Amino acid sequence: MSEIKKVVLAYSGGLDTSIIVKWLKEKYDCEVIAYAADVGQEEELKGLKQKALNTGASKVYIEDLKEEFARDFIFFAIKANAVYEGSYLMGTSIARPLIAKRQIEIARMEKADAVSHGATGKGNDQVRFELTYYALEPNIKVIAPWREWEFTSREELIDYAKKHKIPVPVTKKKPYSMDRNLMHISYEGGILEDPWREPDEKIFLTTVSPEKAPDKPKYIEIDFVDGIPVKIDGKKMTPYKLIATLNKVGGENGIGRVDIVENRFVGMKSRGVYETPGCTILHIAHRAMESITMDREVMHLRDGLIPKVSELIYYGFWYSPEMEVIKAFIDESQKGVTGTVRLKLYKGNCIVVGRKSENSLYSKDFATFDRDSVYRQADAGGFIRLNALRLRIRAMLNK
Repeated sequence: MSEIKKVVLAYSGGLDTSIIVKWLKEKYDCEVIAYAADVGQEEELKGLKQKALNTGASKVYIEDLKEEFARDFIFFAIKANAVYEGSYLMGTSIARPLIAKRQIEIARMEKADAVSHGATGKGNDQVRFELTYYALEPNIKVIAPWREWEFTSREELIDYAKKHKIPVPVTKKKPYSMDRNLMHISYEGGILEDPWREPDEKIFLTTVSPEKAPDKPKYIEIDFVDGIPVKIDGKKMTPYKLIATLNKVGGENGIGRVDIVENRFVGMKSRGVYETPGCTILHIAHRAMESITMDREVMHLRDGLIPKVSELIYYGFWYSPEMEVIKAFIDESQKGVTGTVRLKLYKGNCIVVGRKSENSLYSKDFATFDRDSVYRQADAGGFIRLNALRLRIRAMLNK
C-alpha cells in the first residue's frame, strides 16, 4: 500500500487510536486526518482536537451526529424492539454504521486514499466499520492496524505510548476498555474477562446502584407518535434531548445495567457490562404502547423479525438489502402506535403502570368477564372444536 498518501482515521482519543496516528505515519509515511464523531460521548471529547494534532494528525474533524444518531438509528432500534440475545440493546453496534458513513463522506471530501479504524482483529467493530465502508465505497482501501502491527496486547500499546509520550486514558492498573455514546456505555476486556467476577461499582459512570437509588419511586409519562417517542411528561423534545433526559432520570434510579456473555460475530464469546438507562426505559415503554395499538398478527410477524434485525445490527449489516426491506416493514408496522405510557422507576426497575391511546384496540366492553353484547361465550365451543380437529385426528390415528 505504498501508494497511500492520505488516510482518514476514525479517532476516539483512546488507547488504540491515539497510538494509531503515530503508527500510520511511521508505517505508511502518510498524512493522517483524524475524525471523531460526536454521538454523545460528552466529556470524552474535551481536548480531543489538540490531542490529535499533538500526536501528528494534519487535520481534525469533530462532527456533531447526536441528533442523527438518535433520530435515524436509536429510534429505529426502539421501533424494531431490537435486542441481541435477549439482553443487549446494542448501543455500540448501532453507532458504528453512522460513524463509518460520515468517515467515508469525509474521505471523499479530502480525496483520501484509505480509511482506518482502531477495532481489534478479534472484535465485532472491525466488521461493522468495514462492511459499511465497502457498502458505501466499494473500492476504498482499509487499514486495520490491529491486523497488521507487531503489538499483541494492550500492555504493549501502553508501553509504546509511554515511549512516544502519547497520553492515553488506560493504565495497566485499569486495563478494561470503555465505549460511550448517547445510547449506552460499554465496558469489556481486562479485569472483566473473568465472567465470575462482579464488576466493581466504581466503573459505572451514568447509573447509581439499585441499592443506592432513591427510596421514593419516580413516575414519568412518555408520548409516542407512530412508534417514535416525542414527549416526556407532556414536554416535546428533540430526539437527542429526549434520550439524554431519560438517561439522567434512569441513571438516578439505577435503571439499565446489564452484565452478559454474548456471542461475537467472529465466533468467540465475550463478556460485556453495559449501562443503558434511557433506552431501557424507551424499550419497555414502546412495547407497552404497542400492546394496545398494534394488531395481533402484525405484532407476531414483527416479533418474529426481532432476532434477525438484531443480528443485522450486531453483525454490521445496516447498509444491506435485507435491512432495507426490514426497515420498510418496521416503519409500516408502527403506523398508529401513538399514545402515552406511564412508568414507575424504582431501584433498578422500570414498571409500566398505565397506557392510553386514541388508537387503542383494547376495549373493556370486549375483554370484560361481565355480560356483554359483543362476544357470546357459547361460540367458543365451536371455535375450540375446529382448532382441535387436527389434534383429534392425530390422536385417533395413533390409537
